[in-house]
Amino acid sequence: MAVNQRTKRVLQRSALSLALGICFSPTLYAQSNTSGAIFGQAGAGATVQIQNPATGFSRSITVGNDGAYRFSALPTGTYTVTYTGTDGSTSTREGVNVNVGTGTPVNFAAGRGDAASTLDTVQVRATSAVNPIDVSSVESTTILTSEQIAKIPVARDATSVALLAPGTVRGDTAFGNLASFGGSSVAENQYYVNGFNVTNSFRNLNFSQIPFEAVAEQQVKTGGYGAEFGRSTGGVVNQITKRGTNEFHAGGNVFYTPRSLNADTVNYYYRNPLAPDDVGTLAQDNSNVDTNQWITSAWASGALVKDKLFAYGLVSYGDTDKGLAGTPFGDKPADEETKRPTWLVKVDWNINDSNKLELTGFNDTSKIDTDVYNPANGEYIGTRKQENGGQNWIGKYTGYFTDNFTMSALYGHGEFKRKDGARTATGLDVSYSGDLNDPASGCPRVLDVRPAYRQALTGGEITSSCNITNDAIDRADSKDTRDQFRVDFEWSLGDHLIRFGYDRDDYESVAGTSIEGGRYWRYSTNNGPDGLPNTGDEFDIVREQIVNQGSTVKLKQWAMYVEDSWNITDTFLAYLGARWDTFENFNGDGQEYVKIDNQFGPRLGFSWDVLGDSTLKIYGNAGRYALPLTPSVAVRGASASLYTRQNYNYTGVDPVTGAPTGLTPRGGLTYINGEFGEPKNPATIAATNLDPMYQDEYILGFQSQITDHQAIGARGIYRKLKAAIDDNCDYTPIYDAAVADGLTPNIPNAGFPYCRLFNPGKDSVFLTDVEGNGVLTEYTIPADLLSPKAKREYKALELFWDGSWEKFFFQASWTMSWNKGNTEGGVKSDIGQGDTSVTQDFDYKELMVDSYGYLPNDRRHSVKIFGNYQFTDEWSLGANILVQSGRPQNCLGVLYPYHGGIHPYGSSFFRCGTTEAGGADGPSVAVPRGTYGRLPWTNSLDLNIAYLPHWAPGLQFKVDVFNVFDQQKVTALSEVAEDGTTGAPLNTFGVYRSTQAPRSFRFMVQYDF
Repeated sequence: MAVNQRTKRVLQRSALSLALGICFSPTLYAQSNTSGAIFGQAGAGATVQIQNPATGFSRSITVGNDGAYRFSALPTGTYTVTYTGTDGSTSTREGVNVNVGTGTPVNFAAGRGDAASTLDTVQVRATSAVNPIDVSSVESTTILTSEQIAKIPVARDATSVALLAPGTVRGDTAFGNLASFGGSSVAENQYYVNGFNVTNSFRNLNFSQIPFEAVAEQQVKTGGYGAEFGRSTGGVVNQITKRGTNEFHAGGNVFYTPRSLNADTVNYYYRNPLAPDDVGTLAQDNSNVDTNQWITSAWASGALVKDKLFAYGLVSYGDTDKGLAGTPFGDKPADEETKRPTWLVKVDWNINDSNKLELTGFNDTSKIDTDVYNPANGEYIGTRKQENGGQNWIGKYTGYFTDNFTMSALYGHGEFKRKDGARTATGLDVSYSGDLNDPASGCPRVLDVRPAYRQALTGGEITSSCNITNDAIDRADSKDTRDQFRVDFEWSLGDHLIRFGYDRDDYESVAGTSIEGGRYWRYSTNNGPDGLPNTGDEFDIVREQIVNQGSTVKLKQWAMYVEDSWNITDTFLAYLGARWDTFENFNGDGQEYVKIDNQFGPRLGFSWDVLGDSTLKIYGNAGRYALPLTPSVAVRGASASLYTRQNYNYTGVDPVTGAPTGLTPRGGLTYINGEFGEPKNPATIAATNLDPMYQDEYILGFQSQITDHQAIGARGIYRKLKAAIDDNCDYTPIYDAAVADGLTPNIPNAGFPYCRLFNPGKDSVFLTDVEGNGVLTEYTIPADLLSPKAKREYKALELFWDGSWEKFFFQASWTMSWNKGNTEGGVKSDIGQGDTSVTQDFDYKELMVDSYGYLPNDRRHSVKIFGNYQFTDEWSLGANILVQSGRPQNCLGVLYPYHGGIHPYGSSFFRCGTTEAGGADGPSVAVPRGTYGRLPWTNSLDLNIAYLPHWAPGLQFKVDVFNVFDQQKVTALSEVAEDGTTGAPLNTFGVYRSTQAPRSFRFMVQYDF
């Protein structure tokens, strides 16, 4: 009797847990990155049938002798599950939800018709219970459906939704709207749409984005993911699009954010106490900073052939106007308009119950026009014109070959344009062809770093009144192309669920940049023979800098994986997985310069159903994750590029362009980093024993369903970076070794690069053409001559609590984390450097002194709470709360002695107070990473209210209010404290670079029919 009562209780609890709930679960098993599964226990020999009423898709399975059954590779949606016992008894479960990457348990009594009949009385209602605990899970995954996202006041983009997940923080604004996962840099994530990789792999700092209205589900993997996924040491964002059903649906909506209701952005002020004359004065006038946005979408879906052929289509158009402030860092005031004409189409063909085809196509082109103004007089200078994005096409086949064996195959092709250029106020076009000998047109970039007294003698600061970008521009034909193929198999063998597959991902980038106007003029003052300022023998000079790049580079990567989910007992599952990745990088001449073969990534995990009724689970996993080298590295590092500097005396300055006149050379032309416009020898670019960037991760957690409506959980996470890739530019160890061998180094030459790729902290084996005669000599350089080992650790404890009732749901999490090391990862938030894998870190070992400490993505505490309450059938209220501690601060200065210092890196060292401590030549003071204090805590409350009137079915209105209390705390500031040439304090040290977005309102009206 006790056994029967326990079975009844387990089955009732499982049935109740099938309700929709809020699909925010910290631990879900990776069935697939495009589909889910239904599994459970039933009587041996019985028949279980699943059917999607919306599409007519159905499958049947005969339960095996072990009483287990499983339906794999199911399209997401809501299913009806019907059990037919060998004695003719039946039981039906309706409203069984299948989400991407999850397994939904549906258990039937093992041959007991009476118990099955008892279950027939259980009513399963949407949103009446929390997600079922998937005891076959070892992953850390969050899933939100479009219905849930619509109820939460959150920005409508993939990053903002991902930031709802525990363990994520917003990255530095220097890299755009991106998230950091588990202490990794924003350049270590991967993004998927319907199983296709849409990451912009050129620098890993962008991704193709479908119209947000087309998102059906978004899955966020923050750690512990299976062997199917790779090429990420951060997180994975996986979106599934909406699809057609047998019922015709159509509708449209408009979202509008009016600038008139936005709160004013706070102004930024000078704050450096070591430059007291400027403290408290205005550094950045933000009175022009505002946003006006509207986005409209229209869609239709239905069956072209009932139960067989379905289509979903959407078109969307968005227009965003932004006012941009001039900054004390050289950015000019501007008005930016972004137009986004986007579309998506999805076609599904149920050929029969055993074969399915899917086709997805979408376009995410955006056109950005930025009108730039002269900060001195407000006159219009010109317009920067950019175009990003392109089309992606994805085809997928799924075959259910037997009850136990399933196969899927996917092919996708994507293009991403990165067009760049400008048009001056006089109508002249500014562009760059990519030819190293034909630099970008337009007005040159100008910077005047002369002391104030010298500027006063010559009429003030020298500026360009026609330069538009203050930057380099991309070549006009820049674009990225991806071709991806993958095949995945799933085979259920008794207690083993075996999955294996292969994927190939080829990426090509047409890339290159050139400084607008072809040149960068930097004016400075030479203090004359005595080396002292303001003694009468000073004179001004100007330095010309030319940097031109242009090449077509490639990345080829492929992988094989195998994984086994083994039910050792009825309550204990072991997960064993392995992945082998290969990465190949090619330069602009099509030559391979890096190849990493069969990088092994083991994945291990377990799940223990402690009580045997799926109400308490203890789980853990361990894995190794590798990241390929981005193609961007090859554009300068492995292909022909030009980088020159030359100093001049001058007699005058063009009053419009700011370019010098009457030039007389001071010395000869210098090629920087050996970039003299000729192809490089690919064998000398990287260490021959190069490892990929990879890290190890360990997770241990539990999840408990404490009532039918509430669940709690906790998870401990430890991540450790085991190897990084960066460039080292100290060629002296090789030079000294060659001299010791009796050779006469001839540098630079095509086989003796200044900067080389290596693994920091590891002895590196380099090939070098020492004498420029084509003979390559191998040298093993000890690690301590190049740099310290790359270090990064992430430790976190995450606590969860979520609940779901008929009219109310919420999810709450509290993350305590410690993110420490000497490298952030692929990018460098300290100075906003987005040169993925080749930041200035590790260029010289002196740059790494005192670099170990708390990293930019360290947030000690992060509390997230969101949910929705439907207080009548027509009205509902949503809320989203974030409370987060601030990021650590640094003080970056020069390295004493700075006059002709050790390396020409200026104010890039973890040292400050040079002038304060010892005068012009005084010693600087060590300020180790993260010890200069922390930014303040931030908190925000977002609310929305929705109205669905009974008098107009299908019509709904909604208002979102973001940052209700208009908190505008600082989120990033300038950490460069000293002038890179003189060591004098900079007044811009401590000036805000970003704050919380001011309060804004978003209005929505939508009609569905």
